Amino acid sequence: MSSAPVRTLAVWCADWPVVASGGDPSQPLAVLFANRVVASSVAARDLGVVRGLRRREAQGRCPELVVVERDLSSEARSFESVIAAVEAFTPRIELTRPGRCAFPTLGPSRYFGGDDALADLVVDGVSIALDNRTFCRVGVADGPFAAELAARHRHDGRPGAMVVPPGDAASFLAPLAITTLERPDLTTVLVRLGIRSLGEFAQLPASDVLARFGDDALRAHRLASGLDERPPDTRKPPADLTFTSEIDPPAHRVDQVAFVARILAEQLNEALEAIGGVCINIAIEVETETGEHQVRLWRHEGALSPAAIVDRARWQLEGWLNGSEASRPTGGVNRLLLAPEEVVAAKGRQLGFWGEATELDERAVRALTRVQGLLGVEAVRVPELAGGRHPGEQIKLVQMANTDLTARIEKAASGRQAGRQPEANLPPWPGRLPSPAPGMVFQSSVPVAVVGANGDAVAVDGRGELSGPPGRLVVAGSPPIDIVAWAGPWPIDERWWDARTRRRCARLQVVTADDVARLLALEGGAWFVEALYD
Repeated sequence: MSSAPVRTLAVWCADWPVVASGGDPSQPLAVLFANRVVASSVAARDLGVVRGLRRREAQGRCPELVVVERDLSSEARSFESVIAAVEAFTPRIELTRPGRCAFPTLGPSRYFGGDDALADLVVDGVSIALDNRTFCRVGVADGPFAAELAARHRHDGRPGAMVVPPGDAASFLAPLAITTLERPDLTTVLVRLGIRSLGEFAQLPASDVLARFGDDALRAHRLASGLDERPPDTRKPPADLTFTSEIDPPAHRVDQVAFVARILAEQLNEALEAIGGVCINIAIEVETETGEHQVRLWRHEGALSPAAIVDRARWQLEGWLNGSEASRPTGGVNRLLLAPEEVVAAKGRQLGFWGEATELDERAVRALTRVQGLLGVEAVRVPELAGGRHPGEQIKLVQMANTDLTARIEKAASGRQAGRQPEANLPPWPGRLPSPAPGMVFQSSVPVAVVGANGDAVAVDGRGELSGPPGRLVVAGSPPIDIVAWAGPWPIDERWWDARTRRRCARLQVVTADDVARLLALEGGAWFVEALYD
């Protein structure tokens, strides 16, 4: 069955992560997530800093680049003013991510005099709310996918609207690049096969796409054809899946409501598992003790996990509580409701025979999300592999809210099954230490002295060679320790173009007579202990 998609209006605010970061968009600025650029200012793009670049490459193209880490909570809070402007036209607004929203136009279009008139009014209203921080574009088409692409189609730095006539979504999408699907695993293969546009992909038989690439590719094929992502579901609707909780006494802090949202999300997840379904669109309703209430619809490209639902409830509350004085609530939250708007069949997941994600992994994720609900979104951080030459740079702590732990666990499990090390997915870093990595990295390096057998200090010359074999390690307050084995040195001269961050050093691995392996660094004429090996 291939009924026409719902006529949809999409609002797209340009460079929203940059705007929400609070930086100066007229300066070269990039927003990073997982060490990759997810958004950049116009000034940065003019210098070659585009989405997908790693931090090192972005800074190489633009040494004066200002780098900030992505903060989804801040983006959601800042976007509340835009949502409030769009609510003047309809209460039923779907949010996919901060900076983008959409709503069906059937009722509003009739009331305001047609799609063109409605689109122009929305552009004017949102532009006022943005207050020259950035510009917005509006697209109207059959279905959310075509509407969003229509909004982003003409990116010339000015607000405006594009209306695709009813029934013309497929012809509008046909010449667009296949990469607009934003499914890298699929589009990379299609490009290698010579399929470079959405129209060429749509011409493939749907049965062949399903047989060759699977269910996710079939949904992408429907989008490229101008259809809904999923065909209409003619099954009997599931039982009532609405979960609500009265909060007594009323909560005045976001983390208190987030804890209740976690409980409701877990209950909803259990009910969905019982019927073999997943939620992709949910309504979150909040009511205060003074009778004020707010409802937001949140759509997800995949399945909304309990952690994702809690994140969206937190974003919604923070945006409401930090809104303008006229819009923010005057009392504490005394009621929270979760109501799935769209439930589809769960596709399941096939595990391998060995190396797959275990129940312990899932229990760890659940424990961390409970702690996050108790202590707040910024209180829980998890380690993440990052690029770098120095041991202290190769692992960094990121907010748990900004990473998908389930996806990371599955990726690590598949890597273990294939026999790959975790760092195998990182790009090469010339000068980086060979495996294995140190087990303990000091926050503050410990000063030491390295001397040869004759007592002379060991140095490293400009060619990266030792002045003599290291014989003893001298630590202040302790007797000298004999060095029984050593490897290196590994000289580094990095960021030579920036006098402030330039670093020149040489590292040496040593094993001493007390059976301790150390990583030493010579910098500025002095030796330091940087890390210890297990």
